[in-house]
Amino acid sequence: MLQEPLRLALIIGSNREARFGEVVGDWFAGVAKGRGDLTVDVIDLADHELPTVLSQNPSPRVAAELEKVSPRLAEADASVVVTPEYNHSYPAALKNLIDWHHTQWQAKPVGFVSYGGLSGGLRSVEHLRPVFAELHAVTVRDVVSLHMAWERFGPDGAPKDEGPVQAAKVLLDQLVWWGNALREARAKTPYGM
Repeated sequence: MLQEPLRLALIIGSNREARFGEVVGDWFAGVAKGRGDLTVDVIDLADHELPTVLSQNPSPRVAAELEKVSPRLAEADASVVVTPEYNHSYPAALKNLIDWHHTQWQAKPVGFVSYGGLSGGLRSVEHLRPVFAELHAVTVRDVVSLHMAWERFGPDGAPKDEGPVQAAKVLLDQLVWWGNALREARAKTPYGM
């Protein structure tokens, strides 16, 4: 029986000037879009200005900004977060997006593509795992970690070697497995916490 493709929200988690995240995000989106078991929606945080003051009753301006991203997260069956490592953790814009949402993450898998210097952004991923656990999301084990990322990509935006491509396949295979299992479980028994 053929399954309907999973809806993947690919979140580019940095909005910093001169960021490298767009290169990484575009490459990973291309890999994901090349699969028949996924449809990909890229959510670039540089395109969304969510305020840092959280509110149960947002102003019309904030509600309009949320309307650009919240339904997309709600419709997604799974997410991949593309994150750099800033000061041994993840960017404030990413935390802000996460905190503005709750039910949109529940009972869904989240994968990570991290990049940075020697650590390859892995400390940001380790900080994100308990945040998503608190939101009742399931983080997949394997990560695409790009050490010295700016040296690993050519001028065409593609990795210079096959390592990242193989890591992306492993991550996406795990994400699809969890995504299908959790989508089926949510359909059978709606999740509400």
